[in-house]
Amino acid sequence: MLRLGLRDLGHIEGRNIVFESRYADGKTERLAGLAAELVRLQVDALVTHTTLGVQAAMQASSTIPIVIAATADPVVTGLVASLARPGGNVTGSAIFTPEIMAKRIELLKEVAPRIKRVAAFLRPSASSISILQAMETAAKSLKVELQKFEAPSVSELNDSFSAMSRNGVNGLVVQDDPEIIANSKAIAGFAEKYRIPSAGNSEFAEAGNMLGFGVNIPEMFRRAAYFVDKILKGVKPADLPVEQPTKFELVINMKTSKALGLKFPHALLVRADKVIE
Repeated sequence: MLRLGLRDLGHIEGRNIVFESRYADGKTERLAGLAAELVRLQVDALVTHTTLGVQAAMQASSTIPIVIAATADPVVTGLVASLARPGGNVTGSAIFTPEIMAKRIELLKEVAPRIKRVAAFLRPSASSISILQAMETAAKSLKVELQKFEAPSVSELNDSFSAMSRNGVNGLVVQDDPEIIANSKAIAGFAEKYRIPSAGNSEFAEAGNMLGFGVNIPEMFRRAAYFVDKILKGVKPADLPVEQPTKFELVINMKTSKALGLKFPHALLVRADKVIE
């Protein structure tokens, strides 16, 4: 989508722009090496996403412009000085995770009103406190108990779901973390086994989990083209305010909800951007 966005702005691959792509494939320990490799190639701009991705790029270079396609609040995590005046060599788009995670609890409760205990798969980070505060506020208003679980690896999933089952958990919300999303299919399998409805982003729902709510990440990469275009034309990242998404998408997995014996309310179905039958 980044390529498409740049093409729309007149940057044609092979004619007046060259792309160098590197992928960590969910293995965050590879990010630093990949960022350093791109810096050695003397690229004109680095485009990445997630807090860890941006931090790796910042550690690799303090001068090459860095464009954030999507990340949690970059002010809280120390990536930029402020949204209006980011400063340094970083700008792009920010996702405010606390509000999204709270909304996922609300949506789970709307589909399954009998939910009393919701587990959250989270990663420790600078924004963890604000995420938990928002989730706890939403849970309290819905008369739901929130239980925090540090996001498990694939090998730990069975133990985590067993613990949730023992504690009477009947709902699960996951953070938009690369390693968590990489395990979406495995999580879906355990969620169905333990009959726990789960919510994450759209990719999470498409992997077999019941519900997805959040921003459209591919579209945010397309929007990143705007920042790259400005930078290539001489604008400094410090002078480009960080943007916030205005559109959110709702993805419903009907197949999974039927397997769990749940029925989506009509009001929710008509709001969905995508329904997986």
